[in-house]
Amino acid sequence: MHFLVVSFTHKNTTLAIREKLAFSNDEQKEACLSKVVKDPSIDEVMVTSTCNRIEVFCSCNDVDAATMMILLHFFHRSGIAADELEARADIYEDESAIHHMLSVVSSLDSMVVGETQISGQIKDAYVFAKKHGFCGPVLATVIHHAFRCAAEVRNVTDISSKPVSIASVAMKQLKRDAGDLEGKRALLIGAGEMTVLTARYLMREGVSITIMNRTRAKAEEVAQEFDAQVIDFEELSAVLNEFELLVSATGATEPIIKKEAINFDLGERYWIDMAVPRDIEEFKSDSIKLYAVDDLKSIVDENLVLREDEAKASFSVIRKFTKSYYDLQQQQRIEPMIKEVYVRAMKAAKVESERAVASGYLPKEYADQAQKMAEQTLKRFLHKKMDRLRDVTEESHSESLMSALTHILGLDHQNKK
Repeated sequence: MHFLVVSFTHKNTTLAIREKLAFSNDEQKEACLSKVVKDPSIDEVMVTSTCNRIEVFCSCNDVDAATMMILLHFFHRSGIAADELEARADIYEDESAIHHMLSVVSSLDSMVVGETQISGQIKDAYVFAKKHGFCGPVLATVIHHAFRCAAEVRNVTDISSKPVSIASVAMKQLKRDAGDLEGKRALLIGAGEMTVLTARYLMREGVSITIMNRTRAKAEEVAQEFDAQVIDFEELSAVLNEFELLVSATGATEPIIKKEAINFDLGERYWIDMAVPRDIEEFKSDSIKLYAVDDLKSIVDENLVLREDEAKASFSVIRKFTKSYYDLQQQQRIEPMIKEVYVRAMKAAKVESERAVASGYLPKEYADQAQKMAEQTLKRFLHKKMDRLRDVTEESHSESLMSALTHILGLDHQNKK
């Protein structure tokens, strides 16, 4: 069994490419997972799709075949050539895949280090895959271990002492450029976590908030917390140009704000598009400052510098948890092997004691004692050897030794039947 991560993030792909790779709804995710898991090289799989990352994490029996299958699937759904996708993707195998997953859940691989949303997004991705039967106990063990690691990172570092998110970074950039926000009017499109985080910031700044969403009931639910107004989504074009501030974060598959609907002759405005794919069609304007997710780099870089020491301490924890994961897996593998060795030894003792009686070497009344003596001899001989095998699981060459033992015992042939 192997682990594999095929990763497209803000580090290796542009926003335009991530838009083509992103999964905008559960139907698209389910179609992808259903297709991928049918490949004989892949056993369990889950997919994460956020504004900054699109990743497939799987357990597989053939890393090369599984990688090609995943890249071909992204080629078919995006139209981007498979060789370009392969050149751009970060591909992690086995121990590096586990290390990467632990880093992601601990928010150390995020665009905003220490951000608060990624752990929930990974959990949602896992729950979705499990609910639909695409992953089982193997990935479950990794994910649970990753969350224990993330908890340890929070306990031993200050990386989450001041929670941040893409939304908070966007609002910091807005404050830098727009100055005092008090008294301004903002239109927030969407009703997800990004909208809630944005609304909390704007409310503290004294901004008048209006929310719209395709499902009005969800918009009303969010609006209650912030004493905000609600406008029907169908009114977007009519009210679009009435607000000085606009923040959009929906799951739309194509832009919901087209250039032709924008009046560029009005006063200075600030729009933030936090969706992937983008909600706002690209344009050039002197009157409207438009930010996409990848336009927040200056504040992101500041965040990295401020959290550098915490990040170093966090990666120390992640290395420890990566090792402990493999130690645990090796221990779980070695115990059945040790049991098999003892079972076979006891069978051999029984066969030989019965043969000694049948051949007349021992009186029949001594059969039980002969078998017990043979068993005890074998146990005494095996005891230190089996303890040594347990110790081997902590050594760097343990995988080759485990494979050799599997072959010697013939367990590799049993598993193929």
